[in-house]
Amino acid sequence: MTTYTEQFSAAAKANAEAQIALFSQLASKTFEGVEKLVDLNLKAAKSSLEESHAAAQKLFSAKDPQEFFSLTSAQAQPALEKSVAYGRHLSGIFSSTQAELTKTAEAQIAEVNRKVISMIDEASKNAPAGSEQAISLLKSTFGNLNAGYEQFTKSAKQAAEVLEANVTNAVDQLSQASTKVTKAARK
Repeated sequence: MTTYTEQFSAAAKANAEAQIALFSQLASKTFEGVEKLVDLNLKAAKSSLEESHAAAQKLFSAKDPQEFFSLTSAQAQPALEKSVAYGRHLSGIFSSTQAELTKTAEAQIAEVNRKVISMIDEASKNAPAGSEQAISLLKSTFGNLNAGYEQFTKSAKQAAEVLEANVTNAVDQLSQASTKVTKAARK
């Protein structure tokens, strides 16, 4: 039979290992998101430079002011559409990264909770007589911590959903406004 000290030492070691694994997984997911963001920005910058060069060449070849302004307004709509597409892609990267981080954290926390409950149950089986009240208090405290965490998680998810909806709404409104402006400029 193992002593309580050995049980708690093993549990503390397992908890520390689980936390290190969680931080490693979270760092990996974060770096994946940053990598996607850097890739998006590099592609956008390269595309922007190429398109700016081509647009400048067209503008310099204009024969009169009317043609110059016509070329300028013709380039406005594609530029706005690309900005909207960039915003949507950026929002998608943030959203997917946040979802992966949440999923990873929730899985790890569920596993830690399972282990803690198992340890409390095992300790209660071997507890000396008269310690029932202390074990009950420990279970109650752990239950309250879990309930608080679940409420915090639910609130954080709701906040992330609201933020994502607001970003999507803003991008949609920008897209609609740019379409109206372009149509008005063509008239």
